[in-house]
Amino acid sequence: MSELPHAFGNPPLSARMRVSPEDFQVEEVLGYDADGGGEHALLWVEKRGANTDWVARELAKFAGVAQVAVGYAGMKDRHAVTRQTFSVQLAGKPDPDWSAFPHAEVKVLAATRHSRKLKRGALRGNRFVLVLRDVQGDHATAEGVLAQISKRGVPNYFGEQRFGREGNNVAQARAMFGGRRVERDKRSLLLSAARSYIFNNVLAERVERGAWDTPLQGEIWSLAGSRSWFGPEPFTPVLAERLARADIHPSGPLWGQGDPPSADDAGSLECEVAAQDGDLVAGLVAARMDQERRPLRLLPKDLRWRWLADDALEVSFELPAGAYATVVMRELAAVRD
Repeated sequence: MSELPHAFGNPPLSARMRVSPEDFQVEEVLGYDADGGGEHALLWVEKRGANTDWVARELAKFAGVAQVAVGYAGMKDRHAVTRQTFSVQLAGKPDPDWSAFPHAEVKVLAATRHSRKLKRGALRGNRFVLVLRDVQGDHATAEGVLAQISKRGVPNYFGEQRFGREGNNVAQARAMFGGRRVERDKRSLLLSAARSYIFNNVLAERVERGAWDTPLQGEIWSLAGSRSWFGPEPFTPVLAERLARADIHPSGPLWGQGDPPSADDAGSLECEVAAQDGDLVAGLVAARMDQERRPLRLLPKDLRWRWLADDALEVSFELPAGAYATVVMRELAAVRD
């Protein structure tokens, strides 16, 4: 991630992040409420320094159900204070006393009934409140960058979490494509890492060209808040207005079978960049992955900031599902996490 180009020049600050879990707070936004009936308990859970999978296993044990009966919409950072929803299928059983859940680092804040199990990815986004400590750099310049981020957004890179410890998932994907056997769950993770790596490289080239939030000839457009896309088609005043109000975004490839749907300058750039990692392309094609798209631009919603002290900056914002808070913060500060 440190080698990927920035949209607004070198970050004006250096800082430490996650000095304590309270400095990295995440609140899940499902986008809907419990329907009040059914055999699933919908739990609003706060965890501190705990892994989402571990919490799900412990909820299953406490409720006396199989682990498959527990659902959640998204993984949340371990080194943080996070609030998210879990569902527990009780199948005719009464709710246990959730207040007696036996782990101090996990609190069940609320419980209601719902008719369906939570599915992975079924959320609108996440709200973040992040505190940078030991901040060094010019305050005015930093606030100028924050104003730019609020107006234009940031390049929508996949964050380092996608690539595993020390970025090793891409190397493991290459080994898998070369014939190494891996478990089924790990295979999915490595396929995602390979696609994300190619996407980040395409986006990096467009950042270098100053074209990550503006279209190229042959652009494919992503619809905001959706996985849908359309194009290519001529860039008209109507499309320009939709781009300005963030209804659509330029997009990049999540590589798979066949040629990307982009054309002209956009298509040539994508194919040239992907060709630099021909083994990853060939592996994704052999795995029968489909060509999909991801927005190149990420616009934080309701971005706010305040100085808690001369060397402490709090930044808050909301991001859509699949976006990374660390990608926003890297434009502002060189962070020691």
